[in-house]
Amino acid sequence: MIKKYALNIVLILLITIIGACSSGKKLLEQGDYDRAVYTAVDRLKSSPSNRKARQTLDAAFSYAVQRHLKRIDEAKLSTTPFKWESVVSDYSALNNLANAVENCPACLEQIPNTRKFIRELDDAKFNAAEERYNAGKKLLAQGTRESARTAYDHFDRANQLFPEYKDVRKLLDEAYLAAVLKVIVEPVQVNSRLYQLSNEFFQGKITEFMAAYEERSFIKFYSPEEAKKMKLKADHLLSLSFDDFVVGQTYVKERIQDVKRDSVKLGETTQKRPVYGTVKARVTTFEKTISSSGLLDFRIRDFNNGRIISQEKMPGTFIWRDVWGTFNGDERALSDEERRICRRREIMPPPPQDLFIEFTKPIYSQLTTKIRSFYNRY
Repeated sequence: MIKKYALNIVLILLITIIGACSSGKKLLEQGDYDRAVYTAVDRLKSSPSNRKARQTLDAAFSYAVQRHLKRIDEAKLSTTPFKWESVVSDYSALNNLANAVENCPACLEQIPNTRKFIRELDDAKFNAAEERYNAGKKLLAQGTRESARTAYDHFDRANQLFPEYKDVRKLLDEAYLAAVLKVIVEPVQVNSRLYQLSNEFFQGKITEFMAAYEERSFIKFYSPEEAKKMKLKADHLLSLSFDDFVVGQTYVKERIQDVKRDSVKLGETTQKRPVYGTVKARVTTFEKTISSSGLLDFRIRDFNNGRIISQEKMPGTFIWRDVWGTFNGDERALSDEERRICRRREIMPPPPQDLFIEFTKPIYSQLTTKIRSFYNRY
């Protein structure tokens, strides 16, 4: 009886705690007024007559509005840089609270007169955009790439706050061009006396990577033709060349092995009894490997003085392999794997162009990693 009573007390306490949490009362007591409002709203949507949720909503909404209005007044009086963005944040929070109440019939019964600060929010966004715009113009006027980079961020923020503010889009383009690091990328050189190999695949992959990289950075890559046509004043010259490579170095390895298997049924006696014995065979296995490898010279120079800023040798290797075999003797002596190999015939290796492409794939991985790590600092 005592155990049952104690269990009931625990259940009542749990229900009370859960009810307080679901109504937002605990958040209200902790001073988290906005979350208390949203929690109470959610509770009243599912349980419109919930008394605790109504009481929580009434108090939390009042406290939340008072707090945001006080922050707005304090921010307007302060001299903190970009103070209007704080004002924008608080006006947005006030409007979101009002929207939450208006979208809940039971909440409107509790708080019938909500107020939205639409005009005030628009004015705050305008003032915030103006702050960013003016800061960007001052930095852009300094004429350095670093200051232009920061100016771009200010113009971008101004455009987010108040789209089409003055000529901010034009200044965004100006700041980007002033901030971007301009890199001329020479075509990949393949120096070979033995093969007329095309670097089209490798060059195409690099071009594709650089186009994607440009979208997320302040680095712009140009071909020599583009740079010449634009009379570009570049910052870096990036050159790539395969100055050492071998395609199709062939090795053939032959292995002869005598194999046997015991307890193999050889036949039957005249009395129809099975006869078991040992079977033997000689297996000849051939393994052909064709090794292709190369070394890519990666080099970045300062375009103005020709000084080498970064240089690295990037190796790549690809090994093509083929295995086949023959046997003499009793096939029953062979394992399943030996039988499979002996049924295969030598196949033709890929052409040199395909082998060239294969060994450039690991080099491509090294190259893209290097470009990212080097230019992420800019």
